[in-house]
Amino acid sequence: MPPNITATTGDKPGKSGRKKGRKARLVVLVLVLAIIGGIAYGAYWSISTVRASFPQTKGSLTLDGLSGPVDVKRDGYGIPQIYASSDEDLFMAQGYVQAQDRFYEMDVRRHMTSGRLSEMFGKGQVKNDEFLRTLGWDRVAKEEYDTKLSASTKKYLQAYAEGVNAYLQGKDGKDISLEYAALGFTNDYKPAKWTPVDSISWLKAMAWDLRGNMQDEIDRALMTSRLGPKQIADLYPDYPYSRNKAIVQEGAYNSFSKTFEQNGSTSSGGTSSGTSTSGSAGTSSTSGTSALQSQLSGLYKVLDDVPTAVGVNGQGIGSNSWVVAGSHTITGHPLLANDPHLSASLPSVWYQMGLHCRTVSSKCQYDVTGYTFAGMPGVVIGHNQDIAWGMTNSGVDVTDLYLEKINGDGYLYDGTVKPFKTREETIKVAGGASKKIIVRETADGMPLLSDRDDELVKVGKKASVDTAAPDRGDGYGIALRWTALDPGTSMDAVFAMDRASNWSDFRSAATLFDVPSQNLVYADKTNIGYTLPGKIPTRAKKDDGSIPMPGWNSDYKWTGYIPKAALPYEFNPKRGYIVTANQAVIDKDKYPYTLTTDWGYGTRSQRISDLIESKIKGGGKVSTDDMRQMQLDNSSEIAKLLVPKLLKIDIEDKSVRQAQELLEGWDYTQDADSAAAAYFNAVWRNILKLAFGNKLPKELRVKGQCLWVDPVNTTGPADETNKVRECGERDADQAQPDGGDRWFEVVRTLMNDPKSDWWSTPKSLTRQGASNNRDDLFKRAMIDARWELTAKLGKDIDSWSWGRLHRLFLKNQTLGTEGPGFLKYILNRGPWKLSGGEATVNASGWNAAGGYGVVWVPSMRMVVNLGDLDKSKWINLTGASGHAFSAHYTDQTGKWAKGELLDWDFSQKAVDKNSRDTLVLKP
Repeated sequence: MPPNITATTGDKPGKSGRKKGRKARLVVLVLVLAIIGGIAYGAYWSISTVRASFPQTKGSLTLDGLSGPVDVKRDGYGIPQIYASSDEDLFMAQGYVQAQDRFYEMDVRRHMTSGRLSEMFGKGQVKNDEFLRTLGWDRVAKEEYDTKLSASTKKYLQAYAEGVNAYLQGKDGKDISLEYAALGFTNDYKPAKWTPVDSISWLKAMAWDLRGNMQDEIDRALMTSRLGPKQIADLYPDYPYSRNKAIVQEGAYNSFSKTFEQNGSTSSGGTSSGTSTSGSAGTSSTSGTSALQSQLSGLYKVLDDVPTAVGVNGQGIGSNSWVVAGSHTITGHPLLANDPHLSASLPSVWYQMGLHCRTVSSKCQYDVTGYTFAGMPGVVIGHNQDIAWGMTNSGVDVTDLYLEKINGDGYLYDGTVKPFKTREETIKVAGGASKKIIVRETADGMPLLSDRDDELVKVGKKASVDTAAPDRGDGYGIALRWTALDPGTSMDAVFAMDRASNWSDFRSAATLFDVPSQNLVYADKTNIGYTLPGKIPTRAKKDDGSIPMPGWNSDYKWTGYIPKAALPYEFNPKRGYIVTANQAVIDKDKYPYTLTTDWGYGTRSQRISDLIESKIKGGGKVSTDDMRQMQLDNSSEIAKLLVPKLLKIDIEDKSVRQAQELLEGWDYTQDADSAAAAYFNAVWRNILKLAFGNKLPKELRVKGQCLWVDPVNTTGPADETNKVRECGERDADQAQPDGGDRWFEVVRTLMNDPKSDWWSTPKSLTRQGASNNRDDLFKRAMIDARWELTAKLGKDIDSWSWGRLHRLFLKNQTLGTEGPGFLKYILNRGPWKLSGGEATVNASGWNAAGGYGVVWVPSMRMVVNLGDLDKSKWINLTGASGHAFSAHYTDQTGKWAKGELLDWDFSQKAVDKNSRDTLVLKP
């Protein structure tokens, strides 16, 4: 599995790997001596190294560049609240404080976004760096800084960088973090100064992980080697608009009509309305052949190697955010909740802090608190003195792949050969020779990804095209069109949202948020709202964005972008609440543009809506704690559908019947101590495996899981003697079927067809014999689940619990993932036994194809009380500190796992009351 932020620190096995192994053992030996104090020098090294990197949080120190004193107050969890008298001082202090707690994390992130991981971790990162240099995130970030961002944003970024660099001044690596001390045994790397572009680049990494439906496009194409169009359509059912409501339901439709009447339907930069009505899943998949399957398989392997920035990009992952109007709350003012679901990382991807001007004025404009990213100024999600906001991923389709006919130093476009734009990149490698690469891009700025991977070169030789296509010669290239590769203004949006004081300000700020496109929920003391920002492309009718298109034909280029004035929004709906949880933004029949055809299926969003409705329809009023309890809802929607059927199945085996009886009277709640939840989820996993997983191509199945299957393109009746052995190729947390709410919808649709071919499974694919119908397959799944849990949890059912299967391990982002064993031991934490599950509001996600371990989590939780901001609540996944031996490394995790929230102080009176440490930064 690729690490969360970076990747390996070692080489591949072999002679060089053995050398690295010896160095790793040296690191372990030295750290053992140091930490246990086996010799005097070792003890000194341990104490001095650990303590040297801890931040100063009391007293005072001088920061050159400040115009006045700045107070940094920290509470009992080390969360900082900064007080200053000018904007520049505020953001300079933010840079200094974040560097105190998290500079190693910041440094790793900027090396990832700029394609310079090899400088820190050696030649094992060269392939990643080549791909990231080809994407050119840092180059786009620099262009944004030079040409797009406002003068005030540049000023804040510069001040932030000055603060970071003030912290770095005069420090060696070991003075900054334990990880640098460990790296020092194998690498003479020394941190460089921070730059404004380093901060902007992180938004590109965020956009990469939230880039939309590329994974669905790849998977549909890969399925074509074993499944037909109808079968693939079965696995991608239509969104259930009538059952799971879209985000925007009322009020805004008239506004859309007025917009189109007044402005027409022309999108900026191109043509218009209804240009892209994507075909069904079945239609898009029929465009593929085994060659296309090879093409997308090659692309998947390349993309999967890129380090995950802020989350696992796959089906099922998402976030929750909702807002309830004051008419339905006990305070008479709105309440807003948010919990983004991302892959677990240590330290957490989020950093909590407050940024306060002592007096808000034109000189000092901010009084804001919430969650941000270490390495970036401002607050990304949170509230200021007037408004609050939250985010979930919209999932709109902002990426496309193009086949390119390469001709010499150029590419074919509408019958003319255009020259590639090229640049030379030098990749420096710790402990090795530098490597030079040439990056080629089209005139539209599309990088040629096939230059970076041999597999994609092969793909270009096999890709299926129509008869009008130019001769492929040595093979077509593959290029990427992605909105984030165009310079934008998202960094401006962060500061504009932090300053916003009302709905109009907030909507204006949102228009600056180009990428990634997010669902934004809003509240002030009297209003609630929702808006969809983002740079969302329109496409020609020939291109539905589902498979790679011919780059040589301008008919397939993007035709423009949806006008920002035409993007969906909602303000003070009559129902009195707005829920966003990655469901459809708006009913496709009521909106003239295609946003995507691959929404989440709305299981979480509808459950949240039902919980709110049940409260308010009974005449109740929603409290802050009600919002917290909703975030912790563990109800399994698929269990409600399946358990009544499972209980009707006649089981002869006493041991299996004993397990079946766990489901009797179960309330479908997936608590960590629930034996019924453990058994049901095992049954669900085995249903998916038997009905679907064993029938998918190897490219989608779990790596190392092997089956005897009919050869591809076999004709005539199946022959048990003619089977071939195929082993899965995907990492466990990315394989299919993952068990998310798309699979809920697949099974729900098939439940009324008990004799569907999907329920039929040959004897060769199971230990229990063939099944011919739904109930046979369910019975076999129940048997398999009983013996699977016997092996994992023991024969005694009374000892079973969901939490024993469903565990969270927190891994330090670099050395804790791929470093020596002892470093993993001292840097990593866990496990925690968690409640919740897949497509559940309390979304501690797991991949049903790969196992029961927690893959993604609510990365933070917050509830903002607009009636009294000091009564708001929040929690982070880990803690404020990135230092492994700090008291604040994981001091919030235990409470997070239990579903508890911390008090979220905002007013200076509340902050002062609960401050434990105060540091004064002096000019």
